[in-house]
Amino acid sequence: MKTKFKKFIALGLCALMIFSSCAKKTGSGGDDNSGKEVTSEGLKAEIVVQVEKDWMDYYKKAVDKVLEKNPDSKIELKEIGSFDHLDILKSTDATNPDFADVFALPLDRFTDLVSQDVLGAMDAPSMAKQIGGYDDFDKSLGGFFKVDNDYLGFPYNIETLITYVNKANAEKAGIDIEKPIEINDIKDPANVLLPFFDAWFGVAATNSANLSLLKEDNGKFISDLTKDFKDLDKDQQKLFESLFEYWKKHNEANSPIFSGEDEGWAYIGDEFKTGGNGVIRLGGPWEINDNIEKAGDDLMIYPINHLTINSKPLSHWQGGWAMAINARIEADKDKKALAENFIIELLRPENAEELFKATGKILPNVSAEEYDKTNLSDTDKTVIKNVIESYNISEPRPIFKEYGKVWDTWKNAILSWNNVKPTSAEDAYKELQASFNSMMENIGN
Repeated sequence: MKTKFKKFIALGLCALMIFSSCAKKTGSGGDDNSGKEVTSEGLKAEIVVQVEKDWMDYYKKAVDKVLEKNPDSKIELKEIGSFDHLDILKSTDATNPDFADVFALPLDRFTDLVSQDVLGAMDAPSMAKQIGGYDDFDKSLGGFFKVDNDYLGFPYNIETLITYVNKANAEKAGIDIEKPIEINDIKDPANVLLPFFDAWFGVAATNSANLSLLKEDNGKFISDLTKDFKDLDKDQQKLFESLFEYWKKHNEANSPIFSGEDEGWAYIGDEFKTGGNGVIRLGGPWEINDNIEKAGDDLMIYPINHLTINSKPLSHWQGGWAMAINARIEADKDKKALAENFIIELLRPENAEELFKATGKILPNVSAEEYDKTNLSDTDKTVIKNVIESYNISEPRPIFKEYGKVWDTWKNAILSWNNVKPTSAEDAYKELQASFNSMMENIGN
């Protein structure tokens, strides 16, 4: 596969515009200009597919379906966590046999893998037509993976944050959960469990004030957090005033939420249990079982905008995962076709129910209404409905590799507040500004 990274940077900015419609489409068509169907029978090849332990049974069924038509082929399932699998590339390249031929990857790893020439091109429009559920593949999440004229990934699932509410704890606190909960109105800081020390959750607040931790602008990287406090707009200043007050209330209550990452998460988990003081928390759909365990029948699920700050709804990122093939098999027609057929079988809309049960993944080409017709539990259907609603009101996710520097930069600055003890929002902000100035010097332009 030829190197595509240089053109990807330019294309990436345009591709971000695709995200806003990713979870809105239904239908049975793919791209009207796609090619003929992927060859699905008579293939003679062997491939290795990466699979997580909990996904194994579902993947085995997809393998069996593909091999029914291709008895002379072999598909080996390699059990390894998705991130552990991608970490293999830290010490080797995609030609290493330890790295699978077919694998899953989160969106934020895509640019890195493009730059390393790891990803092989596939006939994604034809695959989309055979899978079904895409009105216009190039205008869906699928178009994001198009670099030059090659499709280097296929949409696996969408994901974003939602809100979980413990109604028993809310009744005890006298909080009306039928309407959005405003962070600034909470008297007991434990009622709102907002782990904004973690940038993954912190961006739900910063997005509400249109504040960018890191973005590309005219080929350069910039961060709003390098500005002086006085140069932030009013909404952004109010955001940090609210975050500071939230931290201050917890600090005065000797809450451990900002004492450290592990301490913060342990506190959130304990407080959200029925009988605790936690009323609402942010979380992903993958946390549903943990929250059921903590809240039981008291658990309620809402979209992300059920939590507001300065009367502005929180919004997260339009995240997700892709399925990809290794560049080393791209030139082998049978191997490539076998890999494409496996992905087609894995992601068929008619398998959406089984896929969600096995992986917790929500297909981008299946609507909430279609999920509602399945035999999933009412709780699962509620999660899916709220993820899709939250996804549609969230921001396109930054996918350039430099964003990886944001995580620790933000976390370390926020967690420093407990030691520094800032006395104002502006003083608290200065800790972030100093950290992000240092980060930007390291990134360079």
